[in-house]
Amino acid sequence: MDQPQSKRRAYAIYVKLADYPMGKWLFTQLVCFQAPYFSSIRPLFRTLQPGRATVFMRKRRRVQNHIGTIHALAMGNLCELAAGLVMESSLDTDTRWIPRGMNIEYLAKAHTDVEATATVAVQPWPEPADVPVAVSVKNRRGEEVVRAVIKMYVSPQPKAEAPQ
Repeated sequence: MDQPQSKRRAYAIYVKLADYPMGKWLFTQLVCFQAPYFSSIRPLFRTLQPGRATVFMRKRRRVQNHIGTIHALAMGNLCELAAGLVMESSLDTDTRWIPRGMNIEYLAKAHTDVEATATVAVQPWPEPADVPVAVSVKNRRGEEVVRAVIKMYVSPQPKAEAPQ
């Protein structure tokens, strides 16, 4: 089945790399190089397409809290990463986005690796708007451990000034 098309650079890079061995890992490294804070959770993009992104995070000591489960803010970081890249691959090049807020619910302790799935409606946004991005984080058993809605402010790119 054909994937929806996007004109965004990040999505184009993902499409080029995804089918190669280590391609998704390399794409994730490029994203983390661009936004270094995300490397703290060592994410791995599993899928990326307009309207949907899934990102994996392994349970390891560096993201654990004092009770041995994945720290809440590490999962919040994972949610923001998934939401940001789904927005990046869902908008036209003449539109920009920035996170404006996050509502997050911690539903259960994360005792295992987790995977976040972010979804957003793919449509044109000709006027500035707050766009909700839904994110669900599930453990290895498929149980939802975190649910988030990240509010993204979407607006037209500023017009480039004509040279004088």
